[in-house]
Amino acid sequence: MPIIVNLDVMLARRKMRSKELSELVGITEQNISLLKSGKVRGVRFETLEKICEVLDCQPGDILEYRKVIKP
Repeated sequence: MPIIVNLDVMLARRKMRSKELSELVGITEQNISLLKSGKVRGVRFETLEKICEVLDCQPGDILEYRKVIKP
C-alpha cells in the first residue's frame, strides 16, 4: 500500500504510549494499534484531527504517500 502510517514515530517523538493516546483521543487502544500497523482502510477526519491535536502535529506527519514503482 502506498500510504504509510507513521503514528509510531510521532508517539516516540512525543514520548507517549498508545494507551495514553487512545484515552486522550477517545478511541480504543486496539484501534490505535491497527492504525499504527497500517491495517485500516480509512480513518475519520474527526479522529485524525484529535490525534493531531493531542500530538501537536500535522496530518502529513502521520500519513505519508510513497509512490509504488511497477516493473
